[in-house]
Amino acid sequence: MSHNSVTRQQIEQIYRAQSRRVLATLIRLLNDFSLAEECLQEAFIAALDQWPRSGLPDHPAAWLVSTGHRRGIDHIRRQQTARRHAPWLTSEEALAFDPDDAAIEDDLLRLLFTCCHPALATQTRVALTLREMCGLSTEQIARALLQQPATLAQRLVRAKRKIRDANIPYRVPDSDELPQRLPDVLRVIYLVFNEGYSRSEGEQVQDVSLAGEAIRLAESLAALLPQGEVFGLLALMLLQHSRRDARQDATGELITLEQQDRRLWHRDEIDQGMAWLTRALPLTPVGPYTLQASIAAEHATAPSASQTNWKRIVALYDALYRQQPSAVIALNRAVAIAMRDSPAAGLQELDRLNVRAVINFHLYHAARADLLRRTGDIDGARQAYQRALSLATQEPERRFLARQLEHLEAPDDRSSE
Repeated sequence: MSHNSVTRQQIEQIYRAQSRRVLATLIRLLNDFSLAEECLQEAFIAALDQWPRSGLPDHPAAWLVSTGHRRGIDHIRRQQTARRHAPWLTSEEALAFDPDDAAIEDDLLRLLFTCCHPALATQTRVALTLREMCGLSTEQIARALLQQPATLAQRLVRAKRKIRDANIPYRVPDSDELPQRLPDVLRVIYLVFNEGYSRSEGEQVQDVSLAGEAIRLAESLAALLPQGEVFGLLALMLLQHSRRDARQDATGELITLEQQDRRLWHRDEIDQGMAWLTRALPLTPVGPYTLQASIAAEHATAPSASQTNWKRIVALYDALYRQQPSAVIALNRAVAIAMRDSPAAGLQELDRLNVRAVINFHLYHAARADLLRRTGDIDGARQAYQRALSLATQEPERRFLARQLEHLEAPDDRSSE
């Protein structure tokens, strides 16, 4: 141990840096999420008491795991539930944990795959990942996901019970399973990011801290599991997140990508995103996140909106649509075609979309309104903006659409010019 004095601030820094790793290993050893969380807190309370007197351990994470593990075993014995936990109390791993166990890092990856297991509902995977991997409180997660704290707490309890009762394995999938399981994990991380990047509803366009949590989660995953699509997702999120300060004005009003002040974009994050994309592109096959990151890179590196390489963006959307033929991608592709060719060409593409898939999607009607406005069909644009406004739930988006409506000229005004 290092016998230099340890301050409370240093211990708090170790908590922020190591608590998720320690928790992941305690969950593996104790086979109980709630007990592991309790023992994690007890281990750090013990550290606050002992480390200022005895000095910082050579391996703080291993010390915390050992301490938390001992507390967990004591809890189980005191509660006289040894019979239910017998397989864990008598296993060689549980009773003879090596404080220098190199599996601590692997446990973080095990925990992520457990939180994102396909047996759990999508929203439950998101909430559980935020709780266990990011360390957010129930109240923070409820606020981020626009849910009631009591409802979310019940969902988390049920999820942990299901993991235990269904014997969902606490492990990283084997190499033959990984291609099927990894997309679920990446999707959960991107769902977390999207809820931060563009809120589902409410007064704010974005929740910067939530988007940041998703990026940190992806950075951890990239270090633990270096795969092309992991790099691609990280690149995509960094490139999108780099624009956060330019997406709203001082009064909170929405600013379109075309109108954003690019001097406000975070160039350091663009550089990081481009570096991750450079690592992702040579790794085949190139997946959907890497293709989306490539599209984001075209916007990020264009000197101005007018100099955007729309020809390349359309080609990338063509490749992306072949992999993921969704209505959202088709919509974005249609807008890119409008920018490459003409608003009329973009409208033709929108008219080809499956109406049932987009009829209640406000961005479809907003895109259609903008293209109709550009072609001079003001009445059609007005109707489309009204439809988009009726479907939008995010207040800044609603205000933006309302402003677009106000800016449209009345037919009588145009004829008198």
